[in-house]
Amino acid sequence: MIRSFEELERLARGAVKKRIVLAMAEEADALKAALKAAAQGIVEPVLVGHEDRIREMASLEQLELGGLRIVNADGEKECSQQAVALIRDGEAEVLMKGRTATSSLMKAVLDADSGLRGTGLLSHLTLIESKAYPKLLLMSDPGLNIAPDLAAKASIIENAVRAARRLGVAHPKVAVIAAVEKVNPGSMPCTVDAAILSKMAERGQLQNCIVDGPLSLDNALSAHSCEVKGIASSVGGEADILIMPDIEAANVFYKTLAFFTDVRMAGVVVGARVPIVLPSRADSDAVKLDSILAAVTLA
Repeated sequence: MIRSFEELERLARGAVKKRIVLAMAEEADALKAALKAAAQGIVEPVLVGHEDRIREMASLEQLELGGLRIVNADGEKECSQQAVALIRDGEAEVLMKGRTATSSLMKAVLDADSGLRGTGLLSHLTLIESKAYPKLLLMSDPGLNIAPDLAAKASIIENAVRAARRLGVAHPKVAVIAAVEKVNPGSMPCTVDAAILSKMAERGQLQNCIVDGPLSLDNALSAHSCEVKGIASSVGGEADILIMPDIEAANVFYKTLAFFTDVRMAGVVVGARVPIVLPSRADSDAVKLDSILAAVTLA
């Protein structure tokens, strides 16, 4: 089981180098992260975008492009479509957003005829390493699904479980998060979803995982909290995966960690044919690089 980004990096360095397509590569931070990963022997970047602007920006940032392949394209739509086409043609194994807007890239990814749809829902997955927790923690979904219903939450769990298994967690423990630990149908419908998802896992509808909920965040991460509250849970205090009730809770949790703690984080979109690195504009270079490491490992 991979417990840290250091282990993730060692695994990525030891694996076959993956090709990563950077859509609209004339964006400094994303390009820096891709070039750092290339310097470590982890990826081989393919740059899609306006070639003159890419080279001009690289010169301003003192970045060495060497003999990297550049696919000339102009504008968000064309860059997104070209990047997706390269993946479909088998010329790369990971997709990454550069300067293009998320909406433009995801429109190309989700195109029914020429996109990269998998068999189910796409979801955003965050990997979290904290000194306060003994293993890597996965959290979903802070970036794509706004108000997932029960079926969507089941798909989000399945995506996260597949990722956890790729990271060496054979039977991940999934905590479905709410503000309280008791089912409250009238005021907190997300608690009902949590209880149903738990029963679905118990009956084998969600496979290769243990699911419990509703659990508050402290219950999911602290066995002592469960003890104090009298909660008997096979997931409590040992969660591998946190499933948040909606994008608001997940996104606030993500950004609180990013701005107020020293945790190490990465974000990857899963559920498509290939992992997609979809960084926020506010993400640091380090987060973008770690996101590439995660995507390469999941590819």
